Amino acid sequence: MIVCSCNVLSDGQVRACLQPGPGCPRTPAQVYGCLGCSAKCGRCARTIRGILRNALAEAETHAAHACTTGCEAACSLGSFQTTREPEGVAA
Repeated sequence: MIVCSCNVLSDGQVRACLQPGPGCPRTPAQVYGCLGCSAKCGRCARTIRGILRNALAEAETHAAHACTTGCEAACSLGSFQTTREPEGVAA
């Protein structure tokens, strides 16, 4: 499914750039950078943010990335914030 009409990005492309580790994008702007583009109108930022949240939830549910206390500080998935929706549409 196309999530960004301006850059013609699919949900699969967004998910493909979400690899566990310190380089994992945590914001829509980082996803755009990972995919070699930038936000144009910004209407897709909310959808991309949702994909990021779902990827984190899947990783936790399937225990694909079970953090221990030692790795938590360096883990980008562990530091991803899902508690509140940011104001506005920031890419």
